[in-house]
Amino acid sequence: MFLPQEIVRKKRDGQALSKEDIAGFVRGIAEGSVTEGQVAAFAMAVYFNDMSIDERVAFTLAQRDSGQVLQWRSFDLPGPVLDKHSTGGVGDLTSLLLGPMVAACGGFVPMISGRGLGHTGGTLDKLASIPGYNIAPDTGTFQRIVRDTGVAIIGQTAQLAPADQRIYAIRDTTATVESVAMITASILSKKLAAGLDGLTMDIKVGSGAFMPTYEKSMELARSIVDVGNGAGLKTTAVLTDMNQPLARCAGNALEIQCAIDYLTGRVRPARLHDVTLGLAAQMLVLGGLAHNLAQAQGKLNAVLDSGAAAERFARMVSALGGPGDLLDAPERHLGRAPVVLPVAAPCAGFVARIDCRAIGLAVVGLGGGRRRPEDKIDYQVGLTEFIELGQHVDSGHPLAVVHARDMEAAQSAASEIQAAYSFTASSVPVPPSVYCLVD
Repeated sequence: MFLPQEIVRKKRDGQALSKEDIAGFVRGIAEGSVTEGQVAAFAMAVYFNDMSIDERVAFTLAQRDSGQVLQWRSFDLPGPVLDKHSTGGVGDLTSLLLGPMVAACGGFVPMISGRGLGHTGGTLDKLASIPGYNIAPDTGTFQRIVRDTGVAIIGQTAQLAPADQRIYAIRDTTATVESVAMITASILSKKLAAGLDGLTMDIKVGSGAFMPTYEKSMELARSIVDVGNGAGLKTTAVLTDMNQPLARCAGNALEIQCAIDYLTGRVRPARLHDVTLGLAAQMLVLGGLAHNLAQAQGKLNAVLDSGAAAERFARMVSALGGPGDLLDAPERHLGRAPVVLPVAAPCAGFVARIDCRAIGLAVVGLGGGRRRPEDKIDYQVGLTEFIELGQHVDSGHPLAVVHARDMEAAQSAASEIQAAYSFTASSVPVPPSVYCLVD
């Protein structure tokens, strides 16, 4: 006889759970026979007593199997099914870039993305700023677009890993979000449900990262790589810097504009290019589309320079209901915020530190993110033209430019930006864009 409270008791007392224990408990979560109180108690027991790698693998697979698992065999794809997932950041629009780039190199990228969370921007919110773009097509349509275009970026459906959706909502209200074991299972169950052949994780480090320290970021990377591979999914992780916004902008439509500029070759900021290329190259090597990272980077630069990657992005947008001429006339479709306000540097000096989390929260304050799940987003607001770490600025020189709905909101954001920057009289070392690979 299966008793959920016995599973909770075992984990509370630090005992190992069997695959059968975990599968039964997760099945009960999906079916509703395990109560919210039991899920909360289980989450707290895991938070304090942790899970072994074997338990994490079983927990991940059980969440995957709580719903639909996408199958690609019948589509007879001529290349590997690949994806990348990020722990989230500010001005991090790499998904919009590397999905089309990898597709143009022969991969197939069924990317299931999320909305913004806290101070971090969400890929889904960025795409929702494109008029007509359908972020929630039915599964059949999603798979057909991936087959025909090589890439589709959409939101999580209710059919994929439904147990994870219930567990996550309860973790969010019981102070157990930080459990590395549960973060690992939450991320990987959805990726395994997408039927992938390979996954590259982007684990952020720094003042704008989800994990509070480099050590915790490394712990999460190691867990995801070990559990992903243990569950039969080829997985690598890259630790990348989030001590400052990755792109020189933050905000939904503004980041779509930045993505278009990057893909069409108008502007390719160095840090954004380094991180995008590093992650996409890992995907190509994992999928057998390149023998090594140098060959992978050569292929990726070639599809950027030829326009093939930009063409894949345009096809994806059009296939999902967006405008067919987005790349030719982005300003016509993305719109502009009415108030544009440069943020003056309060003093002269070298930029020594940026509170990246505060930058993200300033975008939320403008209306570019949510304070509550039901909040509507203002897609045009945000920040552009950030001064980067290590740069010298004169007093009064713009640190960034605010795009706002009204002057009051713009001035409030400007004050937050000024407070987020710290200066020093002499130059300081700048952290690398990419720290290391975990495989």
